Amino acid sequence: MNWMRPGVGVPGPWVPLLTVFLLGVCQAHPIPDSSPLLQFGGQVRQRHLYTDDDQGTEAHLEVREDGTVVGATLRSPESLLELKALKPGVIQIRGVKASRFLCQQPDGVLYGSVHFDPEACSFRELLLEDGYNVYQSEAHGLPLRLPKSYSPSQGLAAWGPVRFLPLPGQLHQPQEPPGFLAPEPPDVGSSDPLSMVGPLQGRSPSYVS
Repeated sequence: MNWMRPGVGVPGPWVPLLTVFLLGVCQAHPIPDSSPLLQFGGQVRQRHLYTDDDQGTEAHLEVREDGTVVGATLRSPESLLELKALKPGVIQIRGVKASRFLCQQPDGVLYGSVHFDPEACSFRELLLEDGYNVYQSEAHGLPLRLPKSYSPSQGLAAWGPVRFLPLPGQLHQPQEPPGFLAPEPPDVGSSDPLSMVGPLQGRSPSYVS
């Protein structure tokens, strides 16, 4: 008996090729991260950051074209800010008119920069139950706050409140025809995004269009 015939004792020439192909197919590949939080990467909101306290400090944060950061009683084009998500819970803030990023020095002083510095210009956004937000430097841990007299020369003890109320910005969206109301966007962060159970409570204005 001839044991050297193909198919009897010696594998045919196609067997090694099939083995290599199967090994390539069976290699383990990482599963893409399907976390729902990743879909909010790059989310952009336009807001005015309003702050107040019991001592009568009321101001809207402004980033001006010369790089100074001040507080103004009334909303203005300089107070319109663009809040963009960098990663879950961390944002960058940019003055729309000045085209400058809001940044913070290690001593807490705020300034506007033409260039984005991840260490100086990244803020952690903390939502409070009363609708206000607190912003902290991701690198230094210091809260974002304005001096009461809006002068960077004052010390930390003289600075104003930490809480900011994000007010919807001027988005210049086309208006709906008379008699028609624009539908409210669903709250994707809620367990009832379509409000089928009841009205949503405790939402920060930062996420309301």
